[in-house]
Amino acid sequence: MIDTIMFDLDGTLVRFDQDEFLRVYFGELSKVFTGLGIDADTAIKGVWAGTKAMAKNDGAVLNIQRFWETFAEYIGVHGERLKTIEAACDEFYSKDFNIVKSVVKPSDIPKQLVQTMTSRGYCVVLATNPLFPPCAVDTRLEWIGLDSSDFELITHYKNSAYCKPNKDYYRDVLKRINKAPDQCLMIGNNPAEDMCASELGIEVFLVTDFIENEEDIDITPFRRGTIEELEAYLMALPELQK
Repeated sequence: MIDTIMFDLDGTLVRFDQDEFLRVYFGELSKVFTGLGIDADTAIKGVWAGTKAMAKNDGAVLNIQRFWETFAEYIGVHGERLKTIEAACDEFYSKDFNIVKSVVKPSDIPKQLVQTMTSRGYCVVLATNPLFPPCAVDTRLEWIGLDSSDFELITHYKNSAYCKPNKDYYRDVLKRINKAPDQCLMIGNNPAEDMCASELGIEVFLVTDFIENEEDIDITPFRRGTIEELEAYLMALPELQK
């Protein structure tokens, strides 16, 4: 019986087009590197290199270590200089990152779903791909009126050593919340990254409003629909005893 709801964040709870998000996000992040006297194009390529390294992480180290080691090697910066860059990025995610909120398509439904399912006795997890620091996750949650206290667990690059679509990411989440696959429902907008949870026996729901399907995966096997259809589906689930 399902008693746990696992939500993706970008494109699912925070509703935006990924290409538009990346354009504005990297435009603002570039200013951080320029302000530090670093060539922005090189630094952004370093960010992509670090992101790809996290995506391939095998659990040996946390994603934060994998990212910064790769980034440092790519742009040739180490020691105190690297710590300064990391601190500047954290400050960006807590402040100027809010400019990127302009790409978000407003809706009250995501906030209502998270809070309603919690009030109905469900364990609610933010199963966002752990590529960002916690401050960046917190800021995006603020955009939709939520915060970390609304979730039993939030994955981010400081507490995770795998990424989607590696199924070890989902195994790790299940272990940390002490749940079996058949107790969980994974909700996301990416067939490759989110729907792969079904291979472990986790129920899935594909939110189609801002679907990301770069691999052109056949989505017909998955339960799917708009955010409004997701709402109807979740509201039809039984209320649980607290």
